[in-house]
Amino acid sequence: MQQDLLHRYIFDQLDVRGELVQIEHTFNDIISGHDYPKEVQTLLGELLLASSLLTATLKFEGDITVQLQGDGPVKYAAINGDHKQNMRGIARVQGEVTGSSVQDLMGKGYMVITITPDKGERYQGVVPLSGETLAACLEDYFVQSEQLKTRLWFATDVSGVHAKAAGLFLQVLPVDKAKSEEDFAHLEALSNTIKDEELLELDAQTVLTRLYHEDNPQLFEPQEINFVCGCSRDKTISALVNIGREALLEDVQKQGEINISCHYCLKNYRFEEQDIKAIFN
Repeated sequence: MQQDLLHRYIFDQLDVRGELVQIEHTFNDIISGHDYPKEVQTLLGELLLASSLLTATLKFEGDITVQLQGDGPVKYAAINGDHKQNMRGIARVQGEVTGSSVQDLMGKGYMVITITPDKGERYQGVVPLSGETLAACLEDYFVQSEQLKTRLWFATDVSGVHAKAAGLFLQVLPVDKAKSEEDFAHLEALSNTIKDEELLELDAQTVLTRLYHEDNPQLFEPQEINFVCGCSRDKTISALVNIGREALLEDVQKQGEINISCHYCLKNYRFEEQDIKAIFN
């Protein structure tokens, strides 16, 4: 498997910037063991791409959550990440999945983007899930929140032993409006020729050379993407303390032990009677 990487790039003479992200290890770590339908795996893959691209685009240091909520068979899907491209994700399936579009999966719902910078105020943006694809919903978000023309192309493959996801991002630079929009239209037309298998299988330099060889794209140093859950026994203990000693000991008496599983990575934390007593002592 190739390394999970986010690439940023610009053009010598064009007022447009771009990003290319290719993710395999992190995607598989997120969906592994959860038994999601393939349509939900694909949705999480696209949500992972969106979170990575947004984190790089919005230029902040801190945490980001890109979350979908709806009344469809998928009640909830979210990716949590940070500016270091540490990601984790989860979905809640509450009904039978019969389609693959955002509306089929989420029903009537919203996308909520929450940014919590290390310094400064928390920001939250909400857009309705009005597009047929997650990419279209994100393009609406950029038009509403930043008034910048933006296009995204997503490709996912969950049919093989290892799932893969890749995304391409273009956005006008806020300089000369007429020139930047003309530049954008030119690059958008070229980008529309990209095939899913090219995005998923070829390295970033080859993809950009094939698409924009006459426009001299300049790649920056890539950023690595990783699955980092963040759960721990200490955090689990902190949650148990809020329940209280007597209630926990009562549960231990009934069940013999208490098992707490992380919703993200499915790691199990086991506590017996002596563990509970030690926590409160």
